[in-house]
Amino acid sequence: MGRDDVFFLLLRIAIPALVLLHLYFAPYTKVEESFHVQAIHDILAYGIPTHNVSDTLRAAYDHFTFPGAVPRTFVGAVALSAFSQPFLWLNDAIDRQFLARAILGLFNALSLLSFASGLRRAFGKTTAIWYLAFQASQFHVLYYASRTLSNMFAFGLTTMALRYLLQEQSQPPSFKKYKAQCRLSLCLLTIAGIIFRSELALFLATNTVFLFLTGRISIQHEIIPAGAIGLLLGLGTTLIVDSFFWQKFPLWPELEAFIFNVIHGQASAWGTHPWHFYFTNAIPRLLLNPLLYLLGLPLALSQPSTRSAATYLLIPSLTFISFYSIQPHKEWRFIVYTIPPLTATAALGASYIWTHRSKSLLYRLLSLALILSTLASSLISSFTLLPASAANYPGAHALNTLHAHAHANTNANNTPLIKVHLGNLACQTGVTRFLETPSLSPLITLTPLVSTSWKYDKTENDTLKSSASFWSQFDYVLVEPGEEESRVRGLSGPEYWDDVDVIDGFVGLRVIRPGEAAVGEVEEKAVRRVLGDRGVWVWGFGRDFMRRLVTRGWWVEVRMEGRIKILGRRGLSVFV
Repeated sequence: MGRDDVFFLLLRIAIPALVLLHLYFAPYTKVEESFHVQAIHDILAYGIPTHNVSDTLRAAYDHFTFPGAVPRTFVGAVALSAFSQPFLWLNDAIDRQFLARAILGLFNALSLLSFASGLRRAFGKTTAIWYLAFQASQFHVLYYASRTLSNMFAFGLTTMALRYLLQEQSQPPSFKKYKAQCRLSLCLLTIAGIIFRSELALFLATNTVFLFLTGRISIQHEIIPAGAIGLLLGLGTTLIVDSFFWQKFPLWPELEAFIFNVIHGQASAWGTHPWHFYFTNAIPRLLLNPLLYLLGLPLALSQPSTRSAATYLLIPSLTFISFYSIQPHKEWRFIVYTIPPLTATAALGASYIWTHRSKSLLYRLLSLALILSTLASSLISSFTLLPASAANYPGAHALNTLHAHAHANTNANNTPLIKVHLGNLACQTGVTRFLETPSLSPLITLTPLVSTSWKYDKTENDTLKSSASFWSQFDYVLVEPGEEESRVRGLSGPEYWDDVDVIDGFVGLRVIRPGEAAVGEVEEKAVRRVLGDRGVWVWGFGRDFMRRLVTRGWWVEVRMEGRIKILGRRGLSVFV
Protein backbone atom coordinates (compact mmCIF):
# COMPACT_ATOMS: atom_id res chain seq x y z
CA MET A 1 0.00 0.00 0.00
CA GLY A 2 1.45 3.33 -1.11
CA ARG A 3 1.57 6.55 0.84
CA ASP A 4 -1.42 7.98 -1.02
CA ASP A 5 -3.47 4.86 -0.25
CA VAL A 6 -2.63 5.23 3.45
CA PHE A 7 -3.71 8.89 3.45
CA PHE A 8 -6.89 8.02 1.60
CA LEU A 9 -7.73 5.24 4.06
CA LEU A 10 -7.00 7.37 7.13
CA LEU A 11 -9.15 10.21 5.84
CA ARG A 12 -11.97 7.80 5.06
CA ILE A 13 -11.84 6.63 8.67
CA ALA A 14 -11.63 10.22 9.90
CA ILE A 15 -14.96 11.34 8.39
CA PRO A 16 -17.30 9.00 10.37
CA ALA A 17 -15.01 9.24 13.41
CA LEU A 18 -15.28 13.04 13.42
CA VAL A 19 -19.05 12.91 12.96
CA LEU A 20 -19.34 10.66 16.02
CA LEU A 21 -16.86 12.83 17.94
CA HIS A 22 -18.98 15.92 17.30
CA LEU A 23 -22.04 13.97 18.41
CA TYR A 24 -20.26 12.81 21.57
CA PHE A 25 -19.41 16.36 22.58
CA ALA A 26 -22.84 17.75 21.68
CA PRO A 27 -25.41 14.97 22.24
CA TYR A 28 -28.32 17.35 22.77
CA THR A 29 -30.61 19.05 20.27
CA LYS A 30 -31.97 22.52 19.54
CA VAL A 31 -35.54 23.60 18.88
CA GLU A 32 -35.14 23.27 15.08
CA GLU A 33 -34.55 19.54 15.54
CA SER A 34 -37.29 19.00 18.09
CA PHE A 35 -40.05 17.65 15.83
CA HIS A 36 -38.00 14.76 14.48
CA VAL A 37 -36.32 13.89 17.77
CA GLN A 38 -39.65 13.92 19.65
CA ALA A 39 -41.15 11.77 16.91
CA ILE A 40 -38.32 9.25 17.25
CA HIS A 41 -38.84 9.17 21.01
CA ASP A 42 -42.58 8.57 20.68
CA ILE A 43 -42.18 5.77 18.13
CA LEU A 44 -39.57 4.01 20.27
CA ALA A 45 -41.40 4.61 23.55
CA TYR A 46 -45.01 3.94 22.54
CA GLY A 47 -44.68 1.97 19.31
CA ILE A 48 -46.86 2.38 16.25
CA PRO A 49 -50.49 1.73 17.24
CA THR A 50 -52.53 -0.80 15.28
CA HIS A 51 -55.91 -0.24 16.96
CA ASN A 52 -57.58 2.85 18.41
CA VAL A 53 -54.99 4.63 16.31
CA SER A 54 -56.33 8.16 16.50
CA ASP A 55 -56.94 8.13 20.25
CA THR A 56 -53.58 6.51 20.99
CA LEU A 57 -51.63 8.95 18.85
CA ARG A 58 -53.43 11.97 20.28
CA ALA A 59 -52.92 10.81 23.86
CA ALA A 60 -49.24 9.85 23.64
CA TYR A 61 -47.51 11.57 20.74
CA ASP A 62 -45.94 15.00 21.14
CA HIS A 63 -46.90 16.40 17.72
CA PHE A 64 -50.59 16.66 18.60
CA THR A 65 -49.74 18.80 21.64
CA PHE A 66 -47.11 20.88 19.81
CA PRO A 67 -47.98 20.60 16.10
CA GLY A 68 -45.85 23.52 14.89
CA ALA A 69 -46.73 26.03 12.18
CA VAL A 70 -46.86 23.31 9.50
CA PRO A 71 -46.81 19.51 9.67
CA ARG A 72 -43.47 17.78 9.17
CA THR A 73 -42.82 14.31 7.82
CA PHE A 74 -42.47 11.23 10.00
CA VAL A 75 -40.56 9.30 7.34
CA GLY A 76 -37.11 10.10 8.74
CA ALA A 77 -38.21 9.35 12.30
CA VAL A 78 -39.70 6.01 11.25
CA ALA A 79 -36.50 5.07 9.40
CA LEU A 80 -34.19 5.94 12.31
CA SER A 81 -36.49 4.18 14.77
CA ALA A 82 -36.48 1.05 12.62
CA PHE A 83 -32.67 1.00 12.40
CA SER A 84 -32.42 1.70 16.15
CA GLN A 85 -34.69 -1.14 17.19
CA PRO A 86 -32.21 -4.04 16.70
CA PHE A 87 -29.71 -2.30 18.98
CA LEU A 88 -32.41 -1.81 21.61
CA TRP A 89 -33.25 -5.50 21.48
CA LEU A 90 -29.63 -6.19 22.36
CA ASN A 91 -29.42 -3.49 25.05
CA ASP A 92 -32.56 -1.66 26.08
CA ALA A 93 -30.58 0.71 28.35
CA ILE A 94 -28.68 2.22 25.42
CA ASP A 95 -28.84 5.99 24.96
CA ARG A 96 -31.70 6.15 22.47
CA GLN A 97 -31.32 9.75 21.42
CA PHE A 98 -27.58 9.26 20.89
CA LEU A 99 -28.21 6.01 19.00
CA ALA A 100 -30.72 7.48 16.57
CA ARG A 101 -28.51 10.48 15.90
CA ALA A 102 -25.45 8.25 15.43
CA ILE A 103 -27.30 6.24 12.77
CA LEU A 104 -28.22 9.42 10.90
CA GLY A 105 -24.68 10.78 11.25
CA LEU A 106 -23.10 7.57 9.95
CA PHE A 107 -25.51 7.52 6.99
CA ASN A 108 -24.43 11.03 6.05
CA ALA A 109 -20.78 10.14 6.62
CA LEU A 110 -21.12 7.14 4.32
CA SER A 111 -22.66 9.36 1.65
CA LEU A 112 -19.61 11.66 1.88
CA LEU A 113 -17.30 8.65 1.56
CA SER A 114 -19.26 7.42 -1.43
CA PHE A 115 -18.88 10.85 -3.04
CA ALA A 116 -15.13 10.70 -2.37
CA SER A 117 -14.94 7.28 -4.05
CA GLY A 118 -16.74 8.73 -7.04
CA LEU A 119 -14.22 11.57 -7.19
CA ARG A 120 -11.37 9.07 -7.10
CA ARG A 121 -12.81 7.19 -10.07
CA ALA A 122 -13.55 10.39 -11.97
CA PHE A 123 -10.57 12.63 -11.21
CA GLY A 124 -7.95 10.54 -9.47
CA LYS A 125 -6.73 9.69 -5.99
CA THR A 126 -5.07 13.06 -5.28
CA THR A 127 -8.31 14.95 -5.83
CA ALA A 128 -10.19 12.52 -3.57
CA ILE A 129 -7.57 12.91 -0.82
CA TRP A 130 -7.79 16.69 -0.92
CA TYR A 131 -11.58 16.49 -0.92
CA LEU A 132 -11.59 14.31 2.20
CA ALA A 133 -9.02 16.54 3.90
CA PHE A 134 -11.09 19.65 3.18
CA GLN A 135 -14.32 17.94 4.23
CA ALA A 136 -12.76 16.71 7.48
CA SER A 137 -11.67 20.26 8.36
CA GLN A 138 -15.10 21.83 7.81
CA PHE A 139 -17.21 22.28 10.93
CA HIS A 140 -20.84 22.59 9.90
CA VAL A 141 -21.27 19.41 7.86
CA LEU A 142 -19.55 17.27 10.50
CA TYR A 143 -21.44 18.87 13.38
CA TYR A 144 -24.86 18.79 11.75
CA ALA A 145 -24.50 15.40 10.04
CA SER A 146 -26.12 13.70 13.05
CA ARG A 147 -28.70 16.40 13.75
CA THR A 148 -32.35 15.57 13.15
CA LEU A 149 -33.09 18.40 10.76
CA SER A 150 -35.09 17.73 7.61
CA ASN A 151 -32.14 19.13 5.67
CA MET A 152 -29.79 16.51 7.12
CA PHE A 153 -32.22 13.68 6.36
CA ALA A 154 -32.12 14.92 2.78
CA PHE A 155 -28.36 15.57 2.76
CA GLY A 156 -27.32 11.92 2.52
CA LEU A 157 -29.72 11.31 -0.36
CA THR A 158 -28.57 14.39 -2.29
CA THR A 159 -24.89 13.59 -1.74
CA MET A 160 -25.42 10.05 -3.01
CA ALA A 161 -27.30 11.49 -5.99
CA LEU A 162 -24.43 13.84 -6.81
CA ARG A 163 -21.98 10.97 -6.53
CA TYR A 164 -23.83 9.13 -9.31
CA LEU A 165 -23.46 12.16 -11.55
CA LEU A 166 -19.66 11.91 -11.37
CA GLN A 167 -18.52 10.46 -14.65
CA GLU A 168 -15.58 8.08 -14.67
CA GLN A 169 -12.73 9.13 -16.93
CA SER A 170 -13.13 6.04 -19.10
CA GLN A 171 -16.89 6.57 -19.61
CA PRO A 172 -18.23 8.63 -22.53
CA PRO A 173 -21.43 10.62 -21.80
CA SER A 174 -23.40 8.19 -23.96
CA PHE A 175 -22.30 5.16 -21.93
CA LYS A 176 -25.37 3.19 -20.80
CA LYS A 177 -24.09 2.71 -17.25
CA TYR A 178 -23.63 6.46 -16.79
CA LYS A 179 -27.11 7.19 -18.11
CA ALA A 180 -28.50 4.67 -15.63
CA GLN A 181 -26.58 6.48 -12.89
CA CYS A 182 -28.16 9.76 -14.00
CA ARG A 183 -31.63 8.23 -13.76
CA LEU A 184 -30.87 6.99 -10.26
CA SER A 185 -29.48 10.39 -9.28
CA LEU A 186 -32.54 12.31 -10.49
CA CYS A 187 -34.78 9.75 -8.80
CA LEU A 188 -33.01 10.24 -5.44
CA LEU A 189 -33.22 14.03 -5.73
CA THR A 190 -36.94 13.75 -6.49
CA ILE A 191 -37.57 11.53 -3.48
CA ALA A 192 -35.56 13.79 -1.15
CA GLY A 193 -37.44 16.88 -2.34
CA ILE A 194 -40.89 15.33 -2.07
CA ILE A 195 -40.37 13.88 1.41
CA PHE A 196 -37.93 16.16 3.23
CA ARG A 197 -37.22 19.58 1.69
CA SER A 198 -39.21 21.28 -1.06
CA GLU A 199 -36.31 23.57 -2.07
CA LEU A 200 -34.68 20.49 -3.59
CA ALA A 201 -37.16 20.79 -6.46
CA LEU A 202 -35.05 23.74 -7.62
CA PHE A 203 -31.83 21.79 -7.07
CA LEU A 204 -33.31 18.92 -9.09
CA ALA A 205 -34.28 21.35 -11.85
CA THR A 206 -30.83 22.94 -12.17
CA ASN A 207 -29.12 19.55 -12.33
CA THR A 208 -31.68 18.14 -14.78
CA VAL A 209 -31.50 21.12 -17.15
CA PHE A 210 -27.70 21.13 -17.06
CA LEU A 211 -27.47 17.40 -17.81
CA PHE A 212 -29.97 17.78 -20.65
CA LEU A 213 -28.27 20.82 -22.21
CA THR A 214 -24.88 19.06 -22.13
CA GLY A 215 -26.31 16.01 -23.88
CA ARG A 216 -25.89 13.59 -21.02
CA ILE A 217 -29.55 12.69 -20.62
CA SER A 218 -32.70 12.74 -22.72
CA ILE A 219 -36.28 13.55 -21.79
CA GLN A 220 -37.65 10.20 -22.92
CA HIS A 221 -35.07 7.80 -21.50
CA GLU A 222 -33.84 9.52 -18.32
CA ILE A 223 -35.91 12.53 -17.21
CA ILE A 224 -39.41 11.08 -17.46
CA PRO A 225 -38.60 7.62 -16.00
CA ALA A 226 -36.58 9.13 -13.12
CA GLY A 227 -39.28 11.68 -12.36
CA ALA A 228 -42.09 9.13 -12.53
CA ILE A 229 -40.35 6.58 -10.28
CA GLY A 230 -39.19 9.28 -7.82
CA LEU A 231 -42.67 10.79 -7.69
CA LEU A 232 -44.31 7.41 -7.16
CA LEU A 233 -41.89 6.33 -4.40
CA GLY A 234 -41.56 9.69 -2.68
CA LEU A 235 -45.18 10.78 -2.78
CA GLY A 236 -46.47 7.28 -2.00
CA THR A 237 -44.19 7.02 1.04
CA THR A 238 -44.99 10.42 2.53
CA LEU A 239 -48.74 10.15 1.90
CA ILE A 240 -48.99 6.74 3.58
CA VAL A 241 -46.69 7.47 6.54
CA ASP A 242 -47.69 11.05 7.30
CA SER A 243 -51.41 10.66 6.73
CA PHE A 244 -51.28 7.87 9.32
CA PHE A 245 -49.30 9.71 11.99
CA TRP A 246 -51.08 13.05 11.56
CA GLN A 247 -54.49 11.36 11.16
CA LYS A 248 -55.30 13.59 8.21
CA PHE A 249 -56.00 12.03 4.83
CA PRO A 250 -54.38 12.76 2.47
CA LEU A 251 -51.40 14.73 3.83
CA TRP A 252 -48.25 15.82 2.00
CA PRO A 253 -46.28 17.80 4.63
CA GLU A 254 -43.69 19.35 2.29
CA LEU A 255 -46.39 20.69 0.01
CA GLU A 256 -48.07 22.39 2.97
CA ALA A 257 -44.70 23.74 4.13
CA PHE A 258 -43.99 25.09 0.63
CA ILE A 259 -47.38 26.84 0.46
CA PHE A 260 -46.96 28.29 3.95
CA ASN A 261 -43.34 29.45 3.61
CA VAL A 262 -43.05 30.39 -0.05
CA ILE A 263 -46.51 31.01 -1.51
CA HIS A 264 -47.79 32.83 1.60
CA GLY A 265 -44.36 34.27 2.39
CA GLN A 266 -44.45 33.26 6.06
CA ALA A 267 -40.79 32.24 6.07
CA SER A 268 -39.84 35.93 6.09
CA ALA A 269 -41.17 36.16 9.64
CA TRP A 270 -38.02 34.26 10.71
CA GLY A 271 -35.79 36.98 9.30
CA THR A 272 -34.53 38.13 5.93
CA HIS A 273 -31.11 38.62 4.39
CA PRO A 274 -29.79 40.46 1.33
CA TRP A 275 -29.60 38.62 -1.99
CA HIS A 276 -25.84 38.01 -1.69
CA PHE A 277 -26.01 36.36 1.77
CA TYR A 278 -25.29 32.84 0.52
CA PHE A 279 -22.24 33.94 -1.46
CA THR A 280 -20.75 36.38 1.03
CA ASN A 281 -21.69 34.71 4.31
CA ALA A 282 -23.04 31.16 4.13
CA ILE A 283 -20.58 29.59 1.67
CA PRO A 284 -17.48 31.05 3.38
CA ARG A 285 -18.74 29.75 6.72
CA LEU A 286 -19.56 26.31 5.38
CA LEU A 287 -16.27 25.88 3.54
CA LEU A 288 -14.42 27.49 6.51
CA ASN A 289 -10.97 27.43 4.88
CA PRO A 290 -10.72 30.69 2.87
CA LEU A 291 -8.19 29.18 0.45
CA LEU A 292 -10.92 26.88 -0.87
CA TYR A 293 -12.88 29.75 -2.44
CA LEU A 294 -10.02 32.23 -2.86
CA LEU A 295 -7.56 29.77 -4.45
CA GLY A 296 -8.98 26.31 -5.11
CA LEU A 297 -12.17 27.26 -6.94
CA PRO A 298 -10.64 29.98 -9.19
CA LEU A 299 -7.66 27.80 -10.10
CA ALA A 300 -9.85 24.80 -10.97
CA LEU A 301 -11.89 27.01 -13.30
CA SER A 302 -8.89 28.71 -14.88
CA GLN A 303 -6.73 25.69 -15.76
CA PRO A 304 -7.57 23.93 -19.04
CA SER A 305 -6.97 20.48 -17.53
CA THR A 306 -9.54 20.98 -14.75
CA ARG A 307 -11.91 23.57 -16.24
CA SER A 308 -14.37 21.11 -17.77
CA ALA A 309 -14.67 19.02 -14.60
CA ALA A 310 -14.97 22.12 -12.42
CA THR A 311 -17.68 23.53 -14.66
CA TYR A 312 -19.73 20.33 -14.47
CA LEU A 313 -19.43 20.33 -10.69
CA LEU A 314 -20.13 24.01 -10.12
CA ILE A 315 -22.74 25.22 -12.58
CA PRO A 316 -25.80 23.29 -11.28
CA SER A 317 -24.98 24.16 -7.64
CA LEU A 318 -24.19 27.84 -8.22
CA THR A 319 -27.29 28.20 -10.40
CA PHE A 320 -29.39 26.69 -7.61
CA ILE A 321 -27.88 29.06 -5.05
CA SER A 322 -28.40 32.06 -7.36
CA PHE A 323 -32.07 31.31 -7.97
CA TYR A 324 -32.69 30.44 -4.32
CA SER A 325 -31.17 33.78 -3.29
CA ILE A 326 -34.40 35.39 -4.53
CA GLN A 327 -36.15 33.95 -1.46
CA PRO A 328 -35.87 36.64 1.30
CA HIS A 329 -35.50 34.20 4.21
CA LYS A 330 -32.08 32.56 4.03
CA GLU A 331 -30.28 30.00 6.17
CA TRP A 332 -27.06 28.16 5.41
CA ARG A 333 -28.76 24.78 5.82
CA PHE A 334 -30.94 25.49 2.77
CA ILE A 335 -27.85 25.22 0.54
CA VAL A 336 -25.84 22.63 2.48
CA TYR A 337 -26.43 20.14 -0.36
CA THR A 338 -24.01 22.14 -2.54
CA ILE A 339 -21.04 21.79 -0.18
CA PRO A 340 -19.78 18.42 -1.52
CA PRO A 341 -19.54 19.67 -5.13
CA LEU A 342 -18.09 23.02 -4.07
CA THR A 343 -15.51 21.26 -1.91
CA ALA A 344 -14.76 18.82 -4.74
CA THR A 345 -14.10 21.72 -7.12
CA ALA A 346 -11.67 23.24 -4.64
CA ALA A 347 -10.04 19.82 -4.35
CA LEU A 348 -9.52 19.81 -8.12
CA GLY A 349 -7.61 23.09 -7.81
CA ALA A 350 -5.63 21.79 -4.82
CA SER A 351 -4.78 18.61 -6.71
CA TYR A 352 -3.45 20.63 -9.63
CA ILE A 353 -1.25 22.67 -7.29
CA TRP A 354 0.00 19.56 -5.50
CA THR A 355 0.90 17.65 -8.65
CA HIS A 356 2.84 20.68 -9.96
CA ARG A 357 4.67 21.47 -6.73
CA SER A 358 8.00 20.12 -8.04
CA LYS A 359 7.87 22.39 -11.09
CA SER A 360 7.67 25.76 -9.43
CA LEU A 361 8.53 27.48 -6.16
CA LEU A 362 5.14 29.18 -6.30
CA TYR A 363 3.32 25.85 -6.37
CA ARG A 364 5.46 24.55 -3.48
CA LEU A 365 4.49 27.59 -1.41
CA LEU A 366 0.84 27.24 -2.38
CA SER A 367 0.92 23.55 -1.45
CA LEU A 368 2.33 24.44 1.95
CA ALA A 369 -0.33 27.14 2.38
CA LEU A 370 -3.08 24.62 1.60
CA ILE A 371 -1.71 22.14 4.14
CA LEU A 372 -1.35 24.75 6.87
CA SER A 373 -4.74 26.35 6.21
CA THR A 374 -6.43 22.94 6.29
CA LEU A 375 -4.76 22.14 9.62
CA ALA A 376 -5.75 25.55 10.96
CA SER A 377 -9.36 25.04 9.85
CA SER A 378 -9.40 21.65 11.55
CA LEU A 379 -8.05 23.12 14.80
CA ILE A 380 -10.57 25.97 14.72
CA SER A 381 -13.37 23.50 14.05
CA SER A 382 -12.36 21.13 16.85
CA PHE A 383 -11.12 23.50 19.55
CA THR A 384 -13.19 26.65 19.06
CA LEU A 385 -16.38 26.00 17.10
CA LEU A 386 -17.12 22.59 18.62
CA PRO A 387 -16.72 23.66 22.29
CA ALA A 388 -18.71 26.83 21.58
CA SER A 389 -21.54 24.87 19.98
CA ALA A 390 -21.48 22.12 22.61
CA ALA A 391 -21.90 24.79 25.30
CA ASN A 392 -25.11 26.00 23.69
CA TYR A 393 -27.51 23.52 25.34
CA PRO A 394 -28.15 24.86 28.86
CA GLY A 395 -31.70 23.50 28.84
CA ALA A 396 -30.52 19.89 28.66
CA HIS A 397 -27.87 20.46 31.32
CA ALA A 398 -30.42 22.19 33.56
CA LEU A 399 -32.87 19.30 33.38
CA ASN A 400 -30.14 16.75 34.07
CA THR A 401 -28.95 18.85 37.01
CA LEU A 402 -32.49 19.02 38.37
CA HIS A 403 -32.89 15.23 38.16
CA ALA A 404 -29.57 14.71 39.92
CA HIS A 405 -30.55 17.17 42.64
CA ALA A 406 -33.93 15.52 43.20
CA HIS A 407 -32.37 12.07 43.29
CA ALA A 408 -29.85 13.15 45.92
CA ASN A 409 -32.46 14.82 48.10
CA THR A 410 -34.34 12.66 50.58
CA ASN A 411 -37.48 14.80 50.78
CA ALA A 412 -37.77 14.94 47.01
CA ASN A 413 -37.39 11.15 46.74
CA ASN A 414 -40.36 10.74 49.09
CA THR A 415 -42.50 13.05 46.99
CA PRO A 416 -44.97 10.95 44.93
CA LEU A 417 -45.28 13.57 42.16
CA ILE A 418 -42.79 16.25 41.16
CA LYS A 419 -44.14 18.92 38.83
CA VAL A 420 -41.67 20.94 36.75
CA HIS A 421 -42.21 23.93 34.51
CA LEU A 422 -39.80 24.07 31.58
CA GLY A 423 -39.27 27.62 30.37
CA ASN A 424 -39.02 28.59 26.74
CA LEU A 425 -35.22 28.81 26.65
CA ALA A 426 -34.85 25.40 28.28
CA CYS A 427 -37.16 23.86 25.67
CA GLN A 428 -35.21 25.54 22.88
CA THR A 429 -31.78 24.47 24.14
CA GLY A 430 -31.80 20.74 24.64
CA VAL A 431 -34.87 19.54 26.53
CA THR A 432 -36.51 16.60 24.76
CA ARG A 433 -38.76 13.76 25.82
CA PHE A 434 -35.70 11.52 25.91
CA LEU A 435 -34.47 13.54 28.92
CA GLU A 436 -37.68 14.07 30.81
CA THR A 437 -37.98 11.03 33.05
CA PRO A 438 -34.81 10.00 34.89
CA SER A 439 -35.77 6.33 34.97
CA LEU A 440 -36.03 6.32 31.18
CA SER A 441 -33.25 8.75 30.33
CA PRO A 442 -29.92 7.12 29.43
CA LEU A 443 -28.19 10.49 29.24
CA ILE A 444 -27.83 10.59 33.02
CA THR A 445 -26.62 7.71 35.15
CA LEU A 446 -28.92 7.73 38.13
CA THR A 447 -30.71 5.06 40.10
CA PRO A 448 -34.37 5.31 39.01
CA LEU A 449 -36.63 7.34 41.28
CA VAL A 450 -38.96 4.40 41.76
CA SER A 451 -41.30 6.11 44.22
CA THR A 452 -41.55 9.36 42.31
CA SER A 453 -43.48 10.38 39.21
CA TRP A 454 -42.59 13.43 37.17
CA LYS A 455 -44.87 15.78 35.30
CA TYR A 456 -43.42 18.39 32.93
CA ASP A 457 -45.17 21.54 31.81
CA LYS A 458 -44.23 23.59 28.74
CA THR A 459 -46.98 26.21 28.84
CA GLU A 460 -46.20 29.20 26.61
CA ASN A 461 -49.43 31.16 27.17
CA ASP A 462 -48.44 34.45 28.82
CA THR A 463 -51.95 34.99 30.18
CA LEU A 464 -51.86 31.73 32.12
CA LYS A 465 -48.32 32.44 33.29
CA SER A 466 -49.29 35.84 34.69
CA SER A 467 -51.14 34.41 37.71
CA ALA A 468 -49.70 33.30 41.04
CA SER A 469 -51.84 30.13 40.99
CA PHE A 470 -50.08 28.95 37.85
CA TRP A 471 -46.65 29.00 39.47
CA SER A 472 -47.80 27.64 42.82
CA GLN A 473 -48.57 24.24 41.27
CA PHE A 474 -44.89 23.54 40.51
CA ASP A 475 -42.14 22.09 42.63
CA TYR A 476 -39.38 23.29 40.31
CA VAL A 477 -39.14 25.79 37.48
CA LEU A 478 -36.45 26.32 34.87
CA VAL A 479 -36.40 29.99 33.92
CA GLU A 480 -34.04 32.59 32.50
CA PRO A 481 -32.23 34.75 35.04
CA GLY A 482 -33.31 38.35 34.99
CA GLU A 483 -36.75 39.45 33.82
CA GLU A 484 -38.38 36.02 33.68
CA GLU A 485 -37.03 35.00 37.08
CA SER A 486 -38.14 38.30 38.59
CA ARG A 487 -41.65 37.86 37.24
CA VAL A 488 -41.93 34.35 38.68
CA ARG A 489 -40.66 35.47 42.09
CA GLY A 490 -42.88 38.54 42.04
CA LEU A 491 -46.03 36.56 41.32
CA SER A 492 -45.24 33.76 43.79
CA GLY A 493 -43.85 35.90 46.59
CA PRO A 494 -40.23 36.57 47.50
CA GLU A 495 -40.03 33.68 49.99
CA TYR A 496 -41.64 31.02 47.79
CA TRP A 497 -38.58 29.87 45.79
CA ASP A 498 -35.07 28.82 46.68
CA ASP A 499 -32.15 28.80 44.27
CA VAL A 500 -31.10 25.28 43.26
CA ASP A 501 -28.50 26.04 40.60
CA VAL A 502 -27.54 28.29 37.71
CA ILE A 503 -26.62 26.68 34.41
CA ASP A 504 -24.10 28.41 32.20
CA GLY A 505 -24.42 28.62 28.44
CA PHE A 506 -22.54 29.98 25.47
CA VAL A 507 -22.93 33.73 25.00
CA GLY A 508 -20.16 34.48 22.52
CA LEU A 509 -16.45 34.42 21.92
CA ARG A 510 -13.96 36.31 24.04
CA VAL A 511 -11.12 37.98 22.18
CA ILE A 512 -7.92 37.83 24.24
CA ARG A 513 -5.44 40.60 23.57
CA PRO A 514 -1.66 40.42 23.90
CA GLY A 515 -0.69 40.42 27.58
CA GLU A 516 -4.05 39.02 28.76
CA ALA A 517 -4.25 35.55 30.26
CA ALA A 518 -6.19 32.81 28.47
CA VAL A 519 -8.65 30.86 30.63
CA GLY A 520 -10.10 28.31 28.20
CA GLU A 521 -12.22 26.40 30.72
CA VAL A 522 -14.69 25.16 28.11
CA GLU A 523 -11.97 24.12 25.68
CA GLU A 524 -10.03 22.33 28.43
CA LYS A 525 -13.13 20.37 29.46
CA ALA A 526 -13.60 19.27 25.87
CA VAL A 527 -9.98 18.12 25.57
CA ARG A 528 -10.05 16.38 28.97
CA ARG A 529 -13.10 14.29 27.99
CA VAL A 530 -11.11 12.67 25.17
CA LEU A 531 -7.41 12.97 26.02
CA GLY A 532 -7.35 13.34 29.81
CA ASP A 533 -5.12 15.65 31.85
CA ARG A 534 -2.08 15.08 29.65
CA GLY A 535 -4.12 16.15 26.65
CA VAL A 536 -5.06 19.34 28.49
CA TRP A 537 -1.38 20.06 29.09
CA VAL A 538 -0.59 19.50 25.40
CA TRP A 539 -3.49 21.74 24.42
CA GLY A 540 -2.31 24.51 26.75
CA PHE A 541 1.26 24.21 25.46
CA GLY A 542 0.06 24.38 21.86
CA ARG A 543 -2.17 27.37 22.57
CA ASP A 544 0.65 29.27 24.23
CA PHE A 545 3.00 28.34 21.39
CA MET A 546 0.54 29.63 18.78
CA ARG A 547 -0.04 32.84 20.72
CA ARG A 548 3.67 33.46 21.10
CA LEU A 549 4.90 32.69 17.60
CA VAL A 550 1.89 32.94 15.26
CA THR A 551 -0.89 35.21 16.55
CA ARG A 552 1.40 37.57 18.50
CA GLY A 553 -0.60 37.19 21.69
CA TRP A 554 -4.09 37.30 20.20
CA TRP A 555 -6.50 34.43 20.85
CA VAL A 556 -10.20 33.57 20.93
CA GLU A 557 -12.00 31.44 23.48
CA VAL A 558 -15.54 30.57 24.50
CA ARG A 559 -17.37 32.95 26.84
CA MET A 560 -20.03 31.58 29.22
CA GLU A 561 -22.54 33.05 31.63
CA GLY A 562 -25.69 31.95 33.50
CA ARG A 563 -28.50 31.20 31.06
CA ILE A 564 -31.01 29.14 33.07
CA LYS A 565 -31.92 29.34 36.76
CA ILE A 566 -33.35 26.30 38.54
CA LEU A 567 -35.75 27.36 41.28
CA GLY A 568 -37.18 24.92 43.82
CA ARG A 569 -40.23 25.40 46.03
CA ARG A 570 -39.11 26.27 49.55
CA GLY A 571 -39.66 23.42 52.00
CA LEU A 572 -39.60 20.75 49.30
CA SER A 573 -35.96 19.89 49.86
CA VAL A 574 -32.76 20.92 51.52
CA PHE A 575 -30.69 23.03 49.15
CA VAL A 576 -26.93 22.98 49.14
